[in-house]
Amino acid sequence: QVQLVESGGGLVQAGGSLRLSCATSGLTFSRQGMGWFRQAPGKEREFVAAINWSGGGTYYGDSVKGRFTISRDNAKNTCYLQMNSLLPEDTAVYYCAARTWGLGRAPENAYNYWGQGTQVTVSS
Repeated sequence: QVQLVESGGGLVQAGGSLRLSCATSGLTFSRQGMGWFRQAPGKEREFVAAINWSGGGTYYGDSVKGRFTISRDNAKNTCYLQMNSLLPEDTAVYYCAARTWGLGRAPENAYNYWGQGTQVTVSS
C-alpha cells in the first residue's frame, strides 16, 4: 500500500522558516518524481515545487521561487520542502505527490499518489 505522509507544518510568523517532510512507503521512491502543491481556503490547488526522479532538476512556482527549496533523500524515501522568508499568503494546506519517472513540472492530474496534507499558517 502506497503512503505519503507529510509533516513539519505549523504556525510561524512572517519572515520565518519551516521544513516540510514527505515520508513515503510502498513505492520505489528513487523512481518517483516528487511534487509539492498547496491549497489556500477558497482557492484552487496550485503548484509549488517539483524535483525529478533522478534528482537532477528542480522547478518552482513563481510565487515561491528564491524562497523555497525542494530536495530528496532516496536513502530515507523522503522528499523535503524548505520554506524561508514565509509570507502570510503562503498560508495553505501543503500536499506532496509522486509520479513514476516524473521529469519537469507537471499538472496535478499527472501525479499518481498524494499525501493527506499538512497545514502551514503564517501570521503577519
